[in-house]
Amino acid sequence: MARDIPGIPTTCRDHAWERSRMEWRQGDPGDPSALVEGFLARHGLAVRDLSAGSGGSAEHDVCGAALFVSAAGGAAMIGGAAGAGSPAPAVPDVVVVVYEHAATVRPPEPPGGAFDRSAGPWRLGPWRASWTPSRHAEAVQEVRAAIARGDVYQVNLVGHARAGYAGDPLPALRRVASLPGARYAGILRGDGWAIGCASPETLLEVRDGRAVTRPIKGTAPATADGREALLSSPKERAEHIMIVDLQRNDLSHVAVTGSVRVPELFAVRRWADLWQAESDVTALVRPGTGLAGLLRAVCPGGSVTGAPKLAALREIAALEPVGRGASMGALGWVGPTGIDLGLTIRTVVADGEDVHVWAGGGITIDSDPAAEVAEAAAKAAPVRAALHGLI
Repeated sequence: MARDIPGIPTTCRDHAWERSRMEWRQGDPGDPSALVEGFLARHGLAVRDLSAGSGGSAEHDVCGAALFVSAAGGAAMIGGAAGAGSPAPAVPDVVVVVYEHAATVRPPEPPGGAFDRSAGPWRLGPWRASWTPSRHAEAVQEVRAAIARGDVYQVNLVGHARAGYAGDPLPALRRVASLPGARYAGILRGDGWAIGCASPETLLEVRDGRAVTRPIKGTAPATADGREALLSSPKERAEHIMIVDLQRNDLSHVAVTGSVRVPELFAVRRWADLWQAESDVTALVRPGTGLAGLLRAVCPGGSVTGAPKLAALREIAALEPVGRGASMGALGWVGPTGIDLGLTIRTVVADGEDVHVWAGGGITIDSDPAAEVAEAAAKAAPVRAALHGLI
């Protein structure tokens, strides 16, 4: 439903009807970032030069567009290692949906929609993880060895789990999207799949020629002791600053020289029952830079890859047993007043058989394997609880 799309203006939510859709998968021809820019431009969205007003539409009846990029789609944009295949292959790697504004109010969609699973009550089966806690811990040790060799400075490792279900998954995905602190709360749907997002993290915001990314790196329980531990941890601060530096460098490729700034560093903010450390990295967009250039600069997000980014992607491809699917990518809105894309952490996919959840964390030379396994479980716990209907 259009009204579920993260970032869609409230004035459009009930009047937005799908006009056109583009989908791209690994193996399809073309550069996905250029295809996205060209598709949106053909529908009247001003995405060829984002150095002044951003996202504007020459067609008054176009509300804007939902944009989704998978982790693999982002890697393809920069020639990064592809890694293992997605455990939810029904979901394309890039989806763009252009919406037009109609005078008539869009009626609610019937239950089920793309899913023919709406009969009977919602039931979620047992979770089946793509790797065991011991294998996850071994992967942490392998990253630490790669850091010691000088291959990388940091790598983000992500695990996956799936559970079979019965009933209509959309109410469960909406419970996920309702988690507190979910700035990019919403759902995107396609033929036989739906993505539910509860992300608090900004991958890319562009307004009036100013680009912003807000990396989140560093997590602790949302208690007074947890907050103090996060603020005082040299390991968490070092990990965070490495990613801030990476994303400063990412934006510098599309920025006016000398305009990259970090107006806020290591601010502790809450998501669900966790504290997270977040920074703001900003830049003025260089004249002539379009959406394709910006996507290539920030995708896939540095906070979920590591540094250097291409080297980290090679480690991820070698270590993670399944692909990241819709997680660790981008989801949001391109409209007349700007672009606002969230990084798809805390994100769920429902396909025709299973519900899929991903979670992980950044690994440095000082990482404790058991603590990293516990952190990933803590990040997944609120999402799983929402799917089960417990919150």
